[in-house]
Amino acid sequence: MLVIDPNVEDTSWMLSPLKKLRKQKFKCEWAMKLVKLLVKKDTSWEKTASRLTKHRSKVHQYGKTSSITQEEIITYESAARLPDTPLLLATKHGCPQIVEEILTLYPQAIEHIDQDGRNILHVAIKNRNHEIFDMVVNTRYAKQRLRGKIDNDANTLLHMVAEEVEDVDSDLKGPAYVLQDNMRMFKKVEKICTTLDKMKLNSRSKTAEQEFNEGNDERRKEAKEWMTENAKNYTVVAVLIATVAFAAAYTVPGGPNPKTGQPVLKEKPLFFFFTVADAMSLSAALTSVIMFLNIITSSYRFKDFERSLGRKLKAGLVMLTISVAMLMLAFASTLILTVSSGRKWTDITLYAISFFPVLIFVFTSFPFERIRFRAVYSKAKETLVNMVSCMTKPKPAVWYSGRGATSVI
Repeated sequence: MLVIDPNVEDTSWMLSPLKKLRKQKFKCEWAMKLVKLLVKKDTSWEKTASRLTKHRSKVHQYGKTSSITQEEIITYESAARLPDTPLLLATKHGCPQIVEEILTLYPQAIEHIDQDGRNILHVAIKNRNHEIFDMVVNTRYAKQRLRGKIDNDANTLLHMVAEEVEDVDSDLKGPAYVLQDNMRMFKKVEKICTTLDKMKLNSRSKTAEQEFNEGNDERRKEAKEWMTENAKNYTVVAVLIATVAFAAAYTVPGGPNPKTGQPVLKEKPLFFFFTVADAMSLSAALTSVIMFLNIITSSYRFKDFERSLGRKLKAGLVMLTISVAMLMLAFASTLILTVSSGRKWTDITLYAISFFPVLIFVFTSFPFERIRFRAVYSKAKETLVNMVSCMTKPKPAVWYSGRGATSVI
């Protein structure tokens, strides 16, 4: 087995960021090579439980024939709990590449169960690994063979949605968003389950829906309190913005003409820009108020958290953000209309000062746009890595084979 020498320096002509990208790509490639090697050499599959029916289990090995005797099976089943096999460990920790490699070499491993009687779908659902879940479900015949399986506690796939593993990243989300993710996972699993699976009782004599409702009842209360408090705070801000925007419509820049009552600066292009920005700010603020009031008066049922409440909160935040942005643009146009001196550098400085808060606000207050930008950036980064790999390879690296000799690649 070859081991890379960390002291080898990349002396290619590429820039430092491109070198880092290429180094990262090489790490991923060699990690996958190591995975493929370990999967082929793995001997932990000699004893692999595979549930053929809902009540009987059998042990098989990945080869054509099995050398495991009945006595070994009994000893294996009665032994103390052993560590999970690589397939279930990869599923638990969210490593779809490893899962795919194992299932490619050993397709029958898809029916492997752990000592709790849980197959790969049970583990993927419990740990919220959507990518692995989708990969297994889309595998030929896998959905039909695994969807009706139950574990040692008679838990179906739907029951596993209620047994969520505590996620460190869940602290970064609001409880409403965590509950929304759980609801969507429940609906996703429900689509592949039969009507009988939805009615099955586990060892606690509860259906999957009862388990889910009881397991998430406390979270629903937290989500209700969280959304109500935030909606009230956002409503106050939206009303204040609407008040300022409404007052600005009657105190136009430059004031009215004492004879005609028309605005003095209405012929200037920026005045029209001010009018549009102020009107949009007022309209968006009032729209967000309506959205937040709908949230406050909601019944907060489980099905409300799946779609409607999340959509209303996002729509209200978007409208509130637009309202603040338009109000800042209206302020900038007012400042330019009333203070502009006609001098080039003075006007440029004034423009920069006026629109600087707008730019800061845009870059710090549009989380959805940031997410989209990150997605585009990730795609561009992946494309760039592929392009870099096609360029001139770096200086040949020295590798240590572990036998006292070196090789050059």
